[in-house]
Amino acid sequence: MKLRWRKNTKPKPPVGKLVPPEGVPLKLEVAGLGVRLAAQITDVILTLIAAVCLLILVASLGFSSPGTLIAIGSLMFFVIRVPYYVMSELAWNGQTLGKRLMKIKVVSHDGTSLSTHSLVLRNLMKEAEIFLPATLLLSLDAASPLASGLALGWMAAGLMVPLCNRYRQRLGDLVAGTHVIHQPVPVLLKDLAEQPAVQTARQEGGGFLTHQLEHYGAFELQTLETLLRAQETTVRAGSNRKRDATIEAVVEKIRQKIGYANKVPAAQRLEFLRAFYNAQRAHLEQRQLFGERRNDKHYAAEDMSP
Repeated sequence: MKLRWRKNTKPKPPVGKLVPPEGVPLKLEVAGLGVRLAAQITDVILTLIAAVCLLILVASLGFSSPGTLIAIGSLMFFVIRVPYYVMSELAWNGQTLGKRLMKIKVVSHDGTSLSTHSLVLRNLMKEAEIFLPATLLLSLDAASPLASGLALGWMAAGLMVPLCNRYRQRLGDLVAGTHVIHQPVPVLLKDLAEQPAVQTARQEGGGFLTHQLEHYGAFELQTLETLLRAQETTVRAGSNRKRDATIEAVVEKIRQKIGYANKVPAAQRLEFLRAFYNAQRAHLEQRQLFGERRNDKHYAAEDMSP
């Protein structure tokens, strides 16, 4: 019996698109090296200021000799730095103060929520990637050019890793399964009721009457709103037969349901739907002011049920 290994042919999501376990793709912009470097410098300055303040306090209390202040300062910088990165990213969902100022954040590469293990791992790897070779480089003197060159090469190799992968992940991100993105900016959709619509119904006689607006509820109104927004996107990309057929079917369905006798020309079908949406929305909002909430078109049958 022969076993055949099946190669995984699942395509990788493009850069900037994250696919969570639910399977719904999320378009996220991967943070560049410049903004990440700016956030890193900000965090280093903040932690360094805290370490210097503690060092001054220790020196003023006379707990150490002048010869050991540098060693104590380096230790304080390390003790403050590591918990700062881990605790801030845990508390602020993948953000430090520097990342918050630069509007970037850490996310899990597979779309799941960030775990404590991944955040601790990526920040401990940062010590090995950046801070340890930087400390060695600063502590070495001109008498040891080989060691200085090795430390400098170590830092350069670590900084080159984000340039060699599509998600700009450093070694810590690769090990922890994370990457850094620009924080999404929430955008409110334009209110359809504020958009001017040609009142086709009024032009052809009287507008929509009250009994014509009694057939639908909030669910149908939301469905119509989704259709109108989708059609606006399609209009920008260009008209097609499928879109026209959908609009025609919806218009005819509404006309039959509400008893609207006038035929709607093909060029005015979208305007008819917008006018009906505005009228239906105003009607439902008015009914809700009187304490009557209509969830869908079956509201009347629900009220009569025992």
